[in-house]
Amino acid sequence: MTTAPSTTTDEAPQPAAPAPSKSRWAPLRPLILRLHFYAGVLVAPFLLVAAVTGLLYAGSFQVEKLVYDRELTVPAGEKKLPISEQVSAARKAHPEGTVSAVRPSPEADATTRVMLSGVPGVDEGHTLAVFVDPYTAKVRGSLEQYGSTGALPLRTWIDEFHRDLHLGEPGRLYSELAASWLWVISAGGLVLWFSRRRALRKVRGAKGRRRTLGLHGSVGVWAAAGFFFLSATGLTWSAYAGATIDELRTSLGQATPSVSAAAGGEHAGHGSAAGQAGDAAHGVGLDKVLAAARSEGLGDPVEIVPPADADSAYVVKQVQRGWPSKQDAVAIDPADGEVMDVVRFADHPVLAKLTRWGIDLHTGILFGLANQIALMLLALSLILLIVWGYRMWWQRGRGTAFGRPIPRGAWQQVPPRILVPLLAGIAVLGYFLPLFGIPLAAFLAADILLGEIAYRRGRRSYGTPVA
Repeated sequence: MTTAPSTTTDEAPQPAAPAPSKSRWAPLRPLILRLHFYAGVLVAPFLLVAAVTGLLYAGSFQVEKLVYDRELTVPAGEKKLPISEQVSAARKAHPEGTVSAVRPSPEADATTRVMLSGVPGVDEGHTLAVFVDPYTAKVRGSLEQYGSTGALPLRTWIDEFHRDLHLGEPGRLYSELAASWLWVISAGGLVLWFSRRRALRKVRGAKGRRRTLGLHGSVGVWAAAGFFFLSATGLTWSAYAGATIDELRTSLGQATPSVSAAAGGEHAGHGSAAGQAGDAAHGVGLDKVLAAARSEGLGDPVEIVPPADADSAYVVKQVQRGWPSKQDAVAIDPADGEVMDVVRFADHPVLAKLTRWGIDLHTGILFGLANQIALMLLALSLILLIVWGYRMWWQRGRGTAFGRPIPRGAWQQVPPRILVPLLAGIAVLGYFLPLFGIPLAAFLAADILLGEIAYRRGRRSYGTPVA
């Protein structure tokens, strides 16, 4: 039963219905919206380049197999020749440089790679890979190679374009900037999306900016976890943040261990007459070294690194970066072929393992083709999000301008109890991620300056003195 409202004027007013409770993100939403908008507008070009080149790199693994099929594969034979004979054939065809590593044929139809360093015409930090048929010792070709994954010219070019735009060390700043801001923009987008519960709204039937916003938000929510991962792993080998991460891991005792290549004891400095230090034929030779590594359980694929000098040992390490990872390594005395040191991947610190797996997952190696397809989908998602983001900016202008900016003064709406810890956290992040902190400080300085100029112009237009 309901009671009709009284019309008596001197009766006490009824209490108003309680206002709907605000979201805990409500005070921060205007600030996050402004940061997400400007970061998206200004950082998106760098992210777009990273996404496009990353898309190409993820696809380059399969293309590489097709382009360099002659060098990479051979008809399977009955019995492989000793590795020393294969290296001798490579040296006969390419006497220039020195043997820096050898990767014996890991599969029945795969060639052996003999890597030569110090070869004229080969870029610094790269090697010349000579591909040898393990059954006949015939050389099937030679190509410039880069990195621990054995990237050949096509993939190397795309890799370096993705990493530094072929500008060297200065160019690495672009990729670190993109990695430093990708997670910030993604986190801001998630807060904006869920603070308005747009995740429950349907895109179908919407038009104009609302439809673009729905597409942008929906794809962003689904891809956010992948963006956080790409950002975190990309920073691990960046120029500045990567160095900080390495220092932190070392201080925590989580650095990646390496096998000791020092040939100590009475054999130090006494190589065999079969070859000189730094030569693949030094000491007991490659065949006995490989046999010793096999006896320690190092299965294919492996890489043999000859001694660097008369006081160094051979190092044999597994180079399988796919799942399950094989990263064991042994040092072998060149004088007698005895195993001197062993490092097992199973014994690596937790953070060292996570770093290894994270980088391999980021580069598309850990799970092979499935990994590469997932990376291509993430890159495509980022490209679409950037396009939709700029389209929303255009639509915000309603056809009369390129897009109205988000209003200033958002930080003034944040309570001090939230603002102070937030600023402290941003300062700490800016210290550890300089390409997040420096651009943010520059943006704030420019924003304050432009705001002051607009304020002074506004006061002059009304005839009010500014001094």
